[in-house]
Amino acid sequence: MRSVTIFLVEDDLSFGSVLKSYLELNDYFVDWVDDGKYAVDHFRKGSYDICILDVMLPHIDGFTIAGEIRKINNVVPIVFLTAKKLKEDVLKGYGSGGDDYVTKPFDTEILLAKIRAILSRRDFQTGSRDIFEIGKFVFNARLRTLTSGNDEKKLSPKEAQLLELLALNPNELISREMALKKIWGADDYFTARSMDVYITKLRKFLSEDPTLNIKNIHGAGFQLIIGEGESDKA
Repeated sequence: MRSVTIFLVEDDLSFGSVLKSYLELNDYFVDWVDDGKYAVDHFRKGSYDICILDVMLPHIDGFTIAGEIRKINNVVPIVFLTAKKLKEDVLKGYGSGGDDYVTKPFDTEILLAKIRAILSRRDFQTGSRDIFEIGKFVFNARLRTLTSGNDEKKLSPKEAQLLELLALNPNELISREMALKKIWGADDYFTARSMDVYITKLRKFLSEDPTLNIKNIHGAGFQLIIGEGESDKA
């Protein structure tokens, strides 16, 4: 399952094609644009986990594109690819919002390691992430999709928020009060009953994997147990 989406801007058709294929072989989805003048509008229409921008592009250079992307999204990581190695170029790259600067030619395995490190660091700093592996499923919290093989379910906003809360704290108790106040904004009889309905739906979705279990801890809350057998229907 390709889960993380990369926005790639590279005008060299041969190199871009090879890099796109390499990243996709490593389970990333790559949205590739080969002309700088289309990059910003294309970015606005998509949803991306990381950007890889060539610097020397036709019409609009990568530094300018990065500056425009930062006006739209100030947190998405940006990696520059360029043959420019002068200190002032590197500093300009970081100054325009870049998170890393890779000079050509480069080892694709090193680029892959940098991508993984940047994404891991982003997850740690924010305390959350978009992509979760839950047993046989891949859960994309941003897109609200739960995928197993070729089967993809679209979750409602509340279902996705609740599953994200559980997935961020696997095997740990999530108190009913905390979940209700965080997701529904209130802890009362009606919101509690609503949450119970969503928990039941999530159990049904996850029941295809017998190693997953959303346990109901009576009077306390819920646990997403990963690695057990039969699901708790209580």
